[in-house]
Amino acid sequence: MSNSPKAKMSQVSMFSSGQEFANLLVSSDLLLHSWFTISDLRSHSYLNNPILIKVYPYHSNGAIVAFVSSPTCTLQKEMVSSEDLEGSQSPFDFISTKFNPHFSVNKAAITLFASLLNELSDLKEELGSFSPLIITGVSLGGSVASLFTLWLLKDNNKRPTCITFGSPLLGDSGLQQAISERPSWNSSFLHVVSNHDPIPRFLISPTNALAGSIPQSCIYNPFGMFLLCSDSDCSCFEEPESVLDIMMEMNLNSQHQDNRFLAFDYEQVLELLKHRVIFKGTSQLFHYSVDQLQAGIDLQLEAIGIGGQTSNMNPLRTKVKKRVEESFAKKRNAIDPGKKLNKMKEAMAWLEWYMKVTLNEGGYYDSYKRSDFRGRDAVKSRQEIVKHQRILNRYWKTKVAEVEEMPQSKKAAFRTRWLYSGTNYRRMVEPLDIAEYYMKSGNTDYVNLGRSEHYKKLEEWRKEDNPSGSGNYRRKSVNLTEDSCFWAYVEEAIINSKRLREGSLEEKENATAYLVKFGGYVMNMIWSYSVSSEIFQPQSSFMNWWKDYRQDILSCLSNLPLAFYMENGDYQSYA
Repeated sequence: MSNSPKAKMSQVSMFSSGQEFANLLVSSDLLLHSWFTISDLRSHSYLNNPILIKVYPYHSNGAIVAFVSSPTCTLQKEMVSSEDLEGSQSPFDFISTKFNPHFSVNKAAITLFASLLNELSDLKEELGSFSPLIITGVSLGGSVASLFTLWLLKDNNKRPTCITFGSPLLGDSGLQQAISERPSWNSSFLHVVSNHDPIPRFLISPTNALAGSIPQSCIYNPFGMFLLCSDSDCSCFEEPESVLDIMMEMNLNSQHQDNRFLAFDYEQVLELLKHRVIFKGTSQLFHYSVDQLQAGIDLQLEAIGIGGQTSNMNPLRTKVKKRVEESFAKKRNAIDPGKKLNKMKEAMAWLEWYMKVTLNEGGYYDSYKRSDFRGRDAVKSRQEIVKHQRILNRYWKTKVAEVEEMPQSKKAAFRTRWLYSGTNYRRMVEPLDIAEYYMKSGNTDYVNLGRSEHYKKLEEWRKEDNPSGSGNYRRKSVNLTEDSCFWAYVEEAIINSKRLREGSLEEKENATAYLVKFGGYVMNMIWSYSVSSEIFQPQSSFMNWWKDYRQDILSCLSNLPLAFYMENGDYQSYA
């Protein structure tokens, strides 16, 4: 098993509780080595420098970069939003994601970082050859260390581990969520916090205690893993809400309520904990019974000075306990990816069944669209399908988002492996989303106004995988229409046919242009057998469109190949 800092931090899921992982950390030399660099740097003269930085050797080819802020630096609660970061503060644009485009960071921390940008740019180039690479800092210096680590993580070839001591929270939920979207980023941060150090808790009290009455953008949120220490023991926590609640409880119990930024010494805490570590074995989390899991949570809370007996706990303590329990339960479920995969297969099987039983009722798309008018059994079937449709949508939206955040080298391999399943999902489920979209009065242009980004990405991957469309020549129609937006184009044909009949001169001209294009599109799909035969079911939206607007279409578009095809009844032999 690897002894690298990254490997040690990634082993958290192997231990039965955060307390056992905490024991692993404090028994290693990593934390003490990091703290010794900070202690040494503190002994230097600050002169007029707000922050000191120094690189120390670590093992044979590694390095520890230490950040220590001057005692004259003041910590403010004010945040700066990503939109307001300018000039030397702009290197953090890359943190934004499609799902979390905005974030805020502590103003004092980002201002310090910006003042050091030239020095840090040179340092960034020098650190490329070091492995392992540890970035550490204390107090506000720890905040700058975290920002520097994020900057290094932008480059996929640099994988540092950041260890902060007594560092205040850095940013809001936007920052926390953007980092959590990249699991390898989140696991790069370890924050060591003593219950006697007021600085880490400064930005969560009283702001977070009053979270219900102030905007979310003003609330600080944690990211990474937290090693929370008391006089007697320590434990690790990762779930953000649990960390906030526990630190609030530590704040209530602490004798240090004056928020004076005294230089807290973590050496004594680390030495004391190292001597008290006793290993008791490492049974894995998913082998725990409910009672064992509950006992493990009690031990974690007791380790940092929060009582474990629910009957003696105030409401905040009960909430902490519940959130930690939920966090453990999520991790236990995440250990079994096969369970989630089976659930997706079950959902797809339900949709395949629905396709078969509705084939003679107007087809898959129209049966779903008109189920409200076909009796109780049809409504119940549709409700069941909606449930599985939403399960699949949640799964694939998450999967696509994960792939988009991967490095390019990993993204290609993942896309190839999942492309077949993703394509089948898109072709089966997107027509149902289209039906829901057009069932709402007034909705138009699904492709440009209503289509989810994850469908666009799945289609884009398919086209990149087969740019020429080769391999699509066949002599029999497909079961699933290849273009998952086919029914959206049919709905637009219906809308434009109404305009052709009733609209203004300009609307008629635009409608004619659309219907010409639509006719060519449908014939290409038919000639290549790329559309399912269900479109020719007597009660399908496509056939209803043709029957309802046949005369209007023939009056001005009689020379269209689609018009000949339909008038001659050639569609009856399509299979």
